[in-house]
Amino acid sequence: MPKISEFFGIAIYMYYREHQPPHFHAIYGDEEALIAIDTLAVIAGRLSPRAIGLVSEWASLHKDELLEDWRLAESRMPLARIEPLR
Repeated sequence: MPKISEFFGIAIYMYYREHQPPHFHAIYGDEEALIAIDTLAVIAGRLSPRAIGLVSEWASLHKDELLEDWRLAESRMPLARIEPLR
């Protein structure tokens, strides 16, 4: 389970052998949400409103990189790290 970014205590992961739609996992404390890359909608789980706001801001800045990591994961290639939100 490669960690592709981390900021403000939120860890972002993308797993190999995942299901559609393209998404990533955001983990903050005991909370976890799956976020669709194309719409940035929560497709499973939950995060606090503050955490989901930060994740959405970060993901909107890095949508192309997230899609590229998704393609790499589908090919079982190493994933690229993505700059954290600052």
